[in-house]
Amino acid sequence: MTDTPAAGAAQTDGGKQPRSVRVVLLALMIAMMLAMLDNMIIGTAMPTIVGELGGLEHLSWVVTAYTLATAASTPVWGKLGDMYGRKSTFMTSIVIFLIGSALSGMAQNMGELIGFRAVQGLGAGGLMVGVMAIIGDLVPPRERGRYQGMMAAVMALAMIGGPLVGGTITDTWGWRWAFYINLPLGVIALAAVGVVLQLPKKRSKAGIDYLGVVLLTVGITAVVLVTTWGGTEYAWTSARIMELTGLGVASLVGFVFWQTRAAEPVLPLHIFRSRNFTLMSVIGFVTGFVMFGATLFLPLYQQSVQGASATNSGLLLLPLLGAMLVTSMVAGRVTTDTGRYKIFPVLGSALMAVGLYLLSTMDTETSRFTSGVFMAVVGLGMGCLMQITMLVAQNSVEMKDMGVASSSTTLFRTLGSSFGVAVMGALFNSRVQDVMAERTGAPGSEVTGQSAQLDAASLAKLPEAAREAYQHAVSSGTHSAFLLGAVIAVLSLAAAVFVKEVPLKGAGPRKDGTDGAAPAPAAVAEPV
Repeated sequence: MTDTPAAGAAQTDGGKQPRSVRVVLLALMIAMMLAMLDNMIIGTAMPTIVGELGGLEHLSWVVTAYTLATAASTPVWGKLGDMYGRKSTFMTSIVIFLIGSALSGMAQNMGELIGFRAVQGLGAGGLMVGVMAIIGDLVPPRERGRYQGMMAAVMALAMIGGPLVGGTITDTWGWRWAFYINLPLGVIALAAVGVVLQLPKKRSKAGIDYLGVVLLTVGITAVVLVTTWGGTEYAWTSARIMELTGLGVASLVGFVFWQTRAAEPVLPLHIFRSRNFTLMSVIGFVTGFVMFGATLFLPLYQQSVQGASATNSGLLLLPLLGAMLVTSMVAGRVTTDTGRYKIFPVLGSALMAVGLYLLSTMDTETSRFTSGVFMAVVGLGMGCLMQITMLVAQNSVEMKDMGVASSSTTLFRTLGSSFGVAVMGALFNSRVQDVMAERTGAPGSEVTGQSAQLDAASLAKLPEAAREAYQHAVSSGTHSAFLLGAVIAVLSLAAAVFVKEVPLKGAGPRKDGTDGAAPAPAAVAEPV
């Protein structure tokens, strides 16, 4: 038995959503908020956590373990949802995430915290995939843009509010509540989904593709570790990085080979025969590459060069994230009303490339207002792309592949963010070290230490000449990083041009009062 969109359940007179569907959508927004907010909150709490638990040398693993588990589990959750039912799989991921949150809050040392964060990450992979796939089941494609735009808005709000919430919770209740806060929200989402969500039950006769899962997990883990460790923990040419690169390539090649022979492949390769799906994967990768690179270096530039306070670091990105929030909502609404969407990946990619080029022109004299305008241009571009990529990808596959389509799109965006942070970070650090050496007459590492990124306290301790040199170095580093981002964004624009605007199925009313396409059959209600 295969899923069909719950068109009958999702729409009533005049296209108004019934209360039950609105309750489910609220629960999905909470789940998305949990997955996105967690790393943002923990980042602010990390200094306090290290102060209590120690283990500074393992600090990066608190984030890396979560990221690795999320990336590796994402395609598996999508396939499990397709095989065994979306509702039960999604609820399982929520439970795992909440168990990981509770255990992380009770951690007594850094080793335990890292392990429990990996458990959290396993659940988080299912949260993000489940949200998008369930929307794909509940809402016809023509109506889907509106709700996926809402999810993009939730992501932007999480990125803005995460550091503020994390700082407030840590200062008021202690760092453990940065994890415990997930529990009541998760229980609400779990209860709403369990009671209200109605989707068909199904059971695949085929077994799980265990070999495919192992090969994909090893490949993704190796890739993420290479991009995380390369140029920081280990030199790019070191034996460890070369070993991981070889392991990653061999695992992924083996995975692709096996997927052509597996009875129930974890990532069916036939979905890539759709031109639109493949193009959306490319655009999603580029969007992740640019977004996370920008959110890493913009606060650094504003704090180091423009003298902004790091206390409310989330507010520094408000022009970018605010523009992204508004545009994603507008793009979703326009897509629902008109059924047309190709303009958004084309316009979004163009705006993103232009905005990144403008950011690359910033120097030590650039005002906060000017940099805010440049960020807003990038945000407008990202807002056009964030959820339109998911919408088009889902519209390009059959309903039986909705889960793997959602997970694949999410995975490519996650891998893009990992590569973006690594490549832009390596370029930034290299440029900062070179400029510091030129301006101070000494190796840059003697001034900046092992990292080219200094916090406000370290910057204040530098002599005035060294501080000015560092500000010029950061300006030069961000120029190189954002210029690279602009070049990468051009690839997204090239991909967007070749997108074919396939009509969206579903009940979105046109101006003449007719539907864009026949509505899909109603789903069979699942007993609750």
